[in-house]
Amino acid sequence: MIAYPLFLLAGIVVSFFTWRRLARNDPRLPVIYAAALVCAFAGAKVVYLAAEGWLWWGRPECLMAWLSGKSILGALLGGYAGVEASKKLTGYSKPTGDLFAVIAPLGILLGRMGCLMHGCCQGIVCEPAWFATAGVDGRPRWPSVPAEMIFNAFALIAVLILRSRKLLPGQHFHLYLMACGAFRFLHEFLRDTPRVLGCFSGYQIAALAVFFLGLGGFLKRQAAGHPNRRNGKDAS
Repeated sequence: MIAYPLFLLAGIVVSFFTWRRLARNDPRLPVIYAAALVCAFAGAKVVYLAAEGWLWWGRPECLMAWLSGKSILGALLGGYAGVEASKKLTGYSKPTGDLFAVIAPLGILLGRMGCLMHGCCQGIVCEPAWFATAGVDGRPRWPSVPAEMIFNAFALIAVLILRSRKLLPGQHFHLYLMACGAFRFLHEFLRDTPRVLGCFSGYQIAALAVFFLGLGGFLKRQAAGHPNRRNGKDAS
């Protein structure tokens, strides 16, 4: 179905132009964005393969599943690594997380619209209810994709409020990572994904990694003190 790649492309395009508008004129910032994008795609593939891709081994659909499968949690982990590495290579020392805290939920929102139209990332089968959505098999399911879209919409609004009021500068992406990791860990119980450790899926391990990555970054920056805040400037 062509809707999924189109919405994925739309998410990349919208996030790129949002980044350009927010990042303004430093020539190193497009390099950082490109590194984040490439590493996000790599991370999305690696986490998918580790969480459930290996289960397709030996099946006729294996190659198609491996080519099409990806994980948003992996994209966040890979993108974070790409940003940190590219900032060191380019010598850029200012915080960039507040920018990514805007474009990440925006891009994910558009990407999830593709999931919604494609019928992937389904929730567990549930009793018929007003909130249930019809799965590809016709059975009522928990609306996992709409739930994640709602989460990211609220996250985007929260980040914009923090940004407009200049609250917790330099910490917005860390807050988003913590919220996303916690939400996804809990929400995974309602998603129809393979359970590899009892009732837990591989994605819940990735969700914990996202949460603790955000928590570690938040505590580290709080302990060090935000450089722009110490100088009486706003962070971007």
